[in-house]
Amino acid sequence: MAARRGREWDGDELGAPPPAPLAAPVVCLLRSAGDLAAGAFVGSLVGYGQGLIRNKGMKASLSSAGSSAKTFAALAGVQSFIMCLLKRLRGKDDVINAGVAGCCTGLALSFPGAPQAMFHSCVTFAAFSCIMDGLNKQQAAMALPLDMDRPAVKRQEGGVLPPFTLPPLLDASDALASFCQALLKPKH
Repeated sequence: MAARRGREWDGDELGAPPPAPLAAPVVCLLRSAGDLAAGAFVGSLVGYGQGLIRNKGMKASLSSAGSSAKTFAALAGVQSFIMCLLKRLRGKDDVINAGVAGCCTGLALSFPGAPQAMFHSCVTFAAFSCIMDGLNKQQAAMALPLDMDRPAVKRQEGGVLPPFTLPPLLDASDALASFCQALLKPKH
């Protein structure tokens, strides 16, 4: 098994050393091909749905589906390829990889444009990728496991947890029940 420290990998899942950098592009190309196909499929559904909602007719909806499929495929394929390549070359999965991949995606989508438009697209996609990477990080659990050896948490007789460890929902339900009873009591 691979040991993971934060968001960095010691090796692959079989415990072998990381693959040689020359194998990285091939693996990343294969992975991004799947993402490219999935992006094209989702893009065609989105484009076709937009065409139908705007009452363009069947032929125009199919044209819109093709255009959206190309855009989504490029977005998913370039993002996936650059993220995978950077993860394999740098040995880290961090926000820098997301920012660089986002910038490359923005450049790929706005390529035949003016330099200002390409720069704007690069910065926008990089910022969006960094934000999404930050939101998708694995967060530590908020509750600690109950350990028998820890003196901070003492168990009562019979293995029952102390009252302060019960969820606050039970306290709220008691208050709610008494409030409902007060509403049901007839007024004199």
